[in-house]
Amino acid sequence: MIPERVINWVVLAGLIGLPLWALIADEPFTITLVTRAVILALAAVGLNIALGIGGLVSLGHAVFFGLGGYAMGILAFHAQTYTPLEFAGISLAGTTSMPVIWLVATIISACIAWIIGLLSLRTSGVYFIMITLAFGQMFYYFAISWSAYGGEDGLSIYVRNGFPGLNTLVPIQFFGVCFVLLCLVLFLKARLQASGFGLALNAARQVPNRVETVGLNPMRLKLVAFVLSGAVTGLAGALFADLNRFVSPTMFSWQLSGELIVLIIIGGVGRLFGPVIGACLFVALEHWLGGLTEFWHVYLGLILLAIVLFARGGIIGLLTGKQGAHV
Repeated sequence: MIPERVINWVVLAGLIGLPLWALIADEPFTITLVTRAVILALAAVGLNIALGIGGLVSLGHAVFFGLGGYAMGILAFHAQTYTPLEFAGISLAGTTSMPVIWLVATIISACIAWIIGLLSLRTSGVYFIMITLAFGQMFYYFAISWSAYGGEDGLSIYVRNGFPGLNTLVPIQFFGVCFVLLCLVLFLKARLQASGFGLALNAARQVPNRVETVGLNPMRLKLVAFVLSGAVTGLAGALFADLNRFVSPTMFSWQLSGELIVLIIIGGVGRLFGPVIGACLFVALEHWLGGLTEFWHVYLGLILLAIVLFARGGIIGLLTGKQGAHV
């Protein structure tokens, strides 16, 4: 069996090597595909903080993905149209600076995650799933009715936002930005999982009564994890919107929340690189099989079914021989 650390390094090497090969071979579309996989992996890593460590199955995480996307879209729209953004009687200027947009996207997503978490974490199990789904649908229909920013048609951004010292319109440079952010979040997630907070959160998932007996509040632990999870997913949403230079209500759809969960299950729930492997496989199937048939999701469903039945630890669990979920 293969050690998990070796698998992680191989995946990282692949994510670096494939875009470099595409750059040499003059295949910019391949770089864009890998960038898409990296961004989806970032969103799934965010969800994995809540799901993999805290055991929180959220069908509403697209809320934060969409918030990040619309934060980018609205700020860039007002910067490109030279119109002020009116908020609570205050006029704010738009911006095309990626760092500023990321900061706004993560703060907004974290704040909304805190509000949703306060309400949703009063429940558990299927009730928690349904409440998060309800919030997702609320934001989805709000975005559809938000005619000021395109409504159902969405909002197009004509120029990709900028990062100091880089030309983000060059695919390899934008990939580099997304890849570095993914690596940073993976590092922080690994440190979080190994920290005292991560251990306490894992205990709160398994034996909440015992956690309370030592003076810790399981709900607060899960709320912090949910907020961190929402912030990371919001960052991924801003990057995704920048990649496509387009935002639409579909970024809030429950199908997207379900896809993020599927990515984690395919790679391995709680595994550090599980979402990364799941995202890479998803994008590969979408590209290769999507060109052959519009029903390519059938093959994805068969893979998911096989993993659920025969590889409970996902692809990483299958390769390492550790079939149980690593949480």
